[in-house]
Amino acid sequence: MVALTEIMTSDVFSAPPDTTVAEVAATMVRGGFGSAVVLEGRSVAGILTERDVLRAAASGADLTRSSLSRWMTPDPVTARPEVDSDEAAELMLGGGFRHLPAVESGELVGIVSLRDLLSLRIGRRPG
Repeated sequence: MVALTEIMTSDVFSAPPDTTVAEVAATMVRGGFGSAVVLEGRSVAGILTERDVLRAAASGADLTRSSLSRWMTPDPVTARPEVDSDEAAELMLGGGFRHLPAVESGELVGIVSLRDLLSLRIGRRPG
């Protein structure tokens, strides 16, 4: 059993809901991030993934004016940091998503990607 705390990234890229999609997408590209957790304070309000950015771009919306709150997935599935990595993988595969925020006492403490879980499976360190 490997808990998410052992493989999660604790330095999570996040932004408030009124940030523009263009601004966040540019940071995602520069930082190599597959998602941005949308926070209201320290609470998870949503998540914006690469898929959401593509959906927004395909809509023809002006992404320099469109806020994350319009394009994010609201209230994403989250997990406690002590959750077993196998359980997290089942959640992600069953729900069809690739990024799982870790939340403790209502606050964001990390994130795990399917890549992290796959790296664990094949014996490589995530990252």
